[in-house]
Amino acid sequence: MRIDPVQLAADLIACPSVTPARGAVFHVLEASLSSIGFAVHRFTAGEPPDGPVENLFATRGSGGGPHLGFAGHLDVVPPGEGWTGDPFRPEIRGGLLYGRGVVDMKGGIAAFAAACALVPEHLGTLSLIITGDEEGPATYGTPALIDWMKEREIRPDMIVIGEPTSVDRLGDTVKIGRRGTVNLWITVPGTQGHVAYPHRTDNPIPRLARILTALDALHLDEGTDAFEASNLEFTAVDTPTRATNIVPGAATAQLNIRFNNLHRGEELVELVRRTVVKLAPGATVEARISGEAFLTPPGPLYGLVTDAIREETGIEPALSTSGGTSDGRFLIKLCPVVDFGLPNATMHKLDEAAAVEDLQKLAAIYARIIRRALG
Repeated sequence: MRIDPVQLAADLIACPSVTPARGAVFHVLEASLSSIGFAVHRFTAGEPPDGPVENLFATRGSGGGPHLGFAGHLDVVPPGEGWTGDPFRPEIRGGLLYGRGVVDMKGGIAAFAAACALVPEHLGTLSLIITGDEEGPATYGTPALIDWMKEREIRPDMIVIGEPTSVDRLGDTVKIGRRGTVNLWITVPGTQGHVAYPHRTDNPIPRLARILTALDALHLDEGTDAFEASNLEFTAVDTPTRATNIVPGAATAQLNIRFNNLHRGEELVELVRRTVVKLAPGATVEARISGEAFLTPPGPLYGLVTDAIREETGIEPALSTSGGTSDGRFLIKLCPVVDFGLPNATMHKLDEAAAVEDLQKLAAIYARIIRRALG
């Protein structure tokens, strides 16, 4: 049985699945995979506020090695206002398939399912590791899938993640690692009061300003051969009042650090905390480490993916660690991982779209990877 990657991508888009995804979108994928011989397992994990989250693990083959895994997510970011059409009503215009999630990353999942249909017989084991929460907190997404797999002693030998990594042309970029990310929230307390009576107030804003200046002056590193330099960016500064005649009772700041493998998330949190406490002893710092930096060292997986891309497109892909993070930050604990997928120019944007030709060609590349990995 053949699977049309364009039609399957459209069917997945037609299921609104703003993170966390559950229900209909999983029904569509399960039906498609079951039709080509996969045993599909679905389960829900977690409680509010980060759950519940639906996850799917599908497998085909002997259960032994070699074991190739494909990972992805069916949840999407909110579409926002201003689309040319309905973001959840897929439409082909000018050779492009439009719809929220077609690039990030329902198109990649559809292409891999189509690839599996193109390779109905293979050695070893072929698995899909699909979560309903990658765009959100991810607490009960891929981490829960990993726990589920460990309980059943399932461990792939290598994993391809279908995130949209290509930049200008399909196949020009493969991600072999990702920077880590940590979000931090700083609160500096004060005493609210009338601006005309400063002796009765304690203004937290000057202390917060000194903290921001000190953090902005930090030099984290120069980067490495594999990673660009780490960067700290402020993303919000706020006070609880907008009145012109009130000294606020607190001032807050929000920041994000994207860091390479010269650092660990907790070390950076402690660096920020020390800086804050030194300049404002009563201030507090809350942090959430979304993932550590990781790098897949050179090995067979590099060759499998780059050779398949070269044979199908004639392009020599760049091996990169740039951009945001992916669920590779969790899956690297199991085995070598790389990210490879569609061009990413429109991901998370209005009128997100993927070329029909790219969806078909991506399926052909994934099929080459399967044949190379599993004979």
